[in-house]
Amino acid sequence: MAAGMEPAIILCRPQMGENIGAAARAMLNFGLTDMRLVAPRDGWPNPKAIAMASGAAGQVLDRARVFPTLAEAMADIDYAYATTARGRELTKPVLTPATAMTDARMRTAQGGRTAVIFGPERAGLENDDVARANAIITVPVNPDFPSLNLAQAVLLTGYEWSRESLPPEPAPHGRRPDGEVPATRIEIEKLADHWEERLSEAGFFFPAEKAPAMKLTLRNLWSRLPLTRADTRIFHGMLRQLVRRD
Repeated sequence: MAAGMEPAIILCRPQMGENIGAAARAMLNFGLTDMRLVAPRDGWPNPKAIAMASGAAGQVLDRARVFPTLAEAMADIDYAYATTARGRELTKPVLTPATAMTDARMRTAQGGRTAVIFGPERAGLENDDVARANAIITVPVNPDFPSLNLAQAVLLTGYEWSRESLPPEPAPHGRRPDGEVPATRIEIEKLADHWEERLSEAGFFFPAEKAPAMKLTLRNLWSRLPLTRADTRIFHGMLRQLVRRD
C-alpha cells in the first residue's frame, strides 16, 4: 500500500493524554501514522501522551493534527467508519474490524481516503459523530462486557488493516535459542559420524556383510529427523555418557 494511504485514525474529544499515547503506540505497531485529534480535553501537545507513546511519539504524535470539529478532521476523507458498541437508531452498515478493514483496503486501492473514528473514553461517540460516518465498526466481544479501552480498539483496527501484509509467522527478536534453531548439515553429519564410530567400536554393525546397509540406514535416519542445535548436543552427550559407563 502506498505511503500516506493508510486510514486516518481520528480520536474524537479524547480525555486523557495517556490514552492518546497508548493509541499512538498501537497505531505504529501496524504502520499507521495519520493521527487526528478533535478537541482533546487537556489541550495539545500533552506531556503524558508523549511519555506513554514512547518510541511512537516521533512518528505519530509529532505529526498528529488537531481540529476543532470532527467535520474539519474529515474534510479530505471519502469514507469513514465510526467505532461503537452501542445500538443506534441510525441506519448504517455494521461491520466487524476485519470486514471494515477489508473494505477500507479495497477503497484505498481505488484511490479513496478512509478514516476510523474513535470516541472519548467515558461515553464513546455521540449520535452526531456517528451520523458523519458511512459505516459502524462493532467488535464482537462478550455481550456481558463489551467495553474496550481506546488503545485496545485502535490496536484491533490496526491489526486488521495490516494483517494481509504481516509475516505468516512471528519474526524472532534478537538471537533465537538453540532449541529453536535447526541443526546445520555439518552438525548433523558430525552427529552421524560420532554415533557410527561408537557403534562400530561396540560391534553394532554385525555381521560384516550387512554393515554398509546398516550404516546407510542409520545415516538416512539422522537426515530425516527435524533436529535442532540443542538436539544434536543432547545426542552427543547421551552417547558420551553411555561410553563412560561402559
